[in-house]
Amino acid sequence: MAEQFRLTLAQLNPTVGDLAGNAALALDAWEQGRAAGADMVALPEMFIAGYNAQDLVMKPAFYTDAIRAVQALAADCADGPALAIGGPWIEGTQLFNAYFICKGGKITSTVLKHHLPNDTVFDEVRIFDSGPLGGPYSVGNTRIGSPICEDAWYEDVAETLAETGAEFLLVPNGSPYHRHKYEVRLNQMVARVVETGLPLIYLNMVGGQDDQVFDGGSFVLNPGGALAVQLPVFDEVIAHVDLERGAEGWRCLPGPFTVHPDTMEQDYRVMVQALRDYMRKTGFRKVLLGLSGGIDSAIVAAIAVDAIGADNVRCVMLPSEYTSDASLEDAKAVAEALGCRYDFVPIDAGRDAITQTLAPLFEGTKPDLTEENIQSRLRGLLLMALSNKFGEMLLTTGNKSEVSVGYATIYGDMAGGYNPIKDMYKTRVFDACRWRNANHRHWMMGPSGEVIAERIIDKPPSAELRADQKDSDSLPDYPVLDGILQILIDADGSIEDCVAAGYDRADAKQVEHLIYISEYKRFQSAPGARLSKRAFWLDRRYPIANRWRDDG
Repeated sequence: MAEQFRLTLAQLNPTVGDLAGNAALALDAWEQGRAAGADMVALPEMFIAGYNAQDLVMKPAFYTDAIRAVQALAADCADGPALAIGGPWIEGTQLFNAYFICKGGKITSTVLKHHLPNDTVFDEVRIFDSGPLGGPYSVGNTRIGSPICEDAWYEDVAETLAETGAEFLLVPNGSPYHRHKYEVRLNQMVARVVETGLPLIYLNMVGGQDDQVFDGGSFVLNPGGALAVQLPVFDEVIAHVDLERGAEGWRCLPGPFTVHPDTMEQDYRVMVQALRDYMRKTGFRKVLLGLSGGIDSAIVAAIAVDAIGADNVRCVMLPSEYTSDASLEDAKAVAEALGCRYDFVPIDAGRDAITQTLAPLFEGTKPDLTEENIQSRLRGLLLMALSNKFGEMLLTTGNKSEVSVGYATIYGDMAGGYNPIKDMYKTRVFDACRWRNANHRHWMMGPSGEVIAERIIDKPPSAELRADQKDSDSLPDYPVLDGILQILIDADGSIEDCVAAGYDRADAKQVEHLIYISEYKRFQSAPGARLSKRAFWLDRRYPIANRWRDDG
């Protein structure tokens, strides 16, 4: 009879700083593994502390508590399978990103991360010390190698483990989502399998943390690169994987295999999951937002309802004399379709009072952008008053196109605690609205069917801060704007790159100018779900005071 090894994979959602809660999740997974006859139960990278904990993990009181939590967890898991879990580790003055193997009531092996990522959202070089290249650890009579996340993106760690006796590789990860990230991971892991000839188990966490969402999608590769197991994206899953040792070594038996959705569905799921977890992990239960009758606030309302349920979402229409009848009708229709509360709060009286207050100072000047921004800031004031009074977190609704070029009023429509669509360009918002109307999934708390009327999607975008205003009065049409932004921001390209792609040089230079002068606004903006590799905040960091411009 062939020898078998059962590995329980815990693709779970930790909370940064919740040591007791994360330990409880790990213990429950271990108990499920024990009941299933597992030889080892594995959790992702830095699970006990939560990930990405940033500078919190450098705080001595925190990493000391985290290490004690792992030691206590090891004692709780003394009688049963081995437990593998990530967390911080200290040796002398050095702090490491570690993976602990616990058996018989204590930590029996400690793997230290060697390659520390220092790009996109990661600053591990400034947080952790690099551990040495090490060998495998033993669970029973089986030797396992565990490159920790980034370590599996380089051939040296895996090859060292294979050369020192590892029989298969278990890779614990805290790898956040961006579009097409799964394919990138898969290709990298296939390379490690081809180089070592060993099976590889890739275990990733799920859940939102600030702007990042960890998307799971754990998988198992057999020698040659064939997929034996593929877990779902975004869902918490505890899965039992069986490996069998034959004449040619270990192989994973066919196991659960979930087909992943397309990128539009994944983007929408990320925005929902990011908001849901941000609420839960920060302690908020309800949200509110200004509902204008346009697509941005409509899709944010839909995301909010899908994330936390209609009973926890308040939509507020704050009209002025510039608000069209169509916008009034459309905003109310969205709230009714989603089933959430709808409040009607005209701003005319408040704006008149502000206008009169400022009149002596503004005497002799002509109305301009100042008066438009007063409307936006008054709306922000009223929404924040509701937020303070009722304990509801205010959502802001600016898409990536607007955030990029500063087409938003700071302390006005930028006010809020979270922005679900911060990393979604306007043209993709249109697509997301149509996708949500046509699709409903088990993870959505909102209703099925059309929740954003087609006429909302089709009408020309407008801030409605003056008569007959259109976004295109101030900006290139959104297909043009978004094309230029994707070159200048996502691809870090130049004016010449824009021209080579067929865009007008004057449009490209205007957009570049707006990007740079809006940096101070982004610096003060709410966090939002990360969908791309060039999301604003940790992915793209530019100086606020900056006189350089591309002369192309």
